[in-house]
Amino acid sequence: MDFPVSIVTKKLPHASPNVNVYYPTVMHLQDFTVQRKINHAIISTLNEILIEQNFYDTNLVELQAYYELKTNQRGILSLNLIVYSFTGGAHGMTIIKSLTFDVKTGKQYDLKDLFKPGSDYQKKLSSIIRKRITDWKTILLDPPFKGIRSDQNFYIADTSIVIYFQLYEIAPYSSGFPYFPIPILDIADIVRSNGPLERMMSFT
Repeated sequence: MDFPVSIVTKKLPHASPNVNVYYPTVMHLQDFTVQRKINHAIISTLNEILIEQNFYDTNLVELQAYYELKTNQRGILSLNLIVYSFTGGAHGMTIIKSLTFDVKTGKQYDLKDLFKPGSDYQKKLSSIIRKRITDWKTILLDPPFKGIRSDQNFYIADTSIVIYFQLYEIAPYSSGFPYFPIPILDIADIVRSNGPLERMMSFT
């Protein structure tokens, strides 16, 4: 059985009380090289978002960064880094980036890594999402829905993969982040053998 990895919350120092950056650090892995690899990926991704969200801008009014653990079991760690910033104007802006790792090897998974080589995962996932958009009457900025990118944002939550879109990516700001949870069993025919999704389906 793969037990959850230890996560410690750290805070990035900043002079302003309106700027709070909290981020996760993986601790106590048996392989320190793997631990360092995962933590480096987290910090690098966080820094990319902070730059995009004007963390180093003198006009920054407020910035709040935190994280959410989505999966921490069966050797898989999947988490969201969430950064809200406000530099003036009508409203602030939030960016979410997700990271999914194998905690034994440190491998960071892209969306394509979850599916069998040669499987048209984009077409299958897009078809499911297209139906949800219709069923849920989701308002789109530029209908009809064109489909997901090969590197579309995702995270793993228990026995589902969640595909999501950034603000303004397919829907107006007022709609928030469009999330589309897809049960892994619904796409079992294209799931990569021994990959993270197959592991999440296994109850043995």
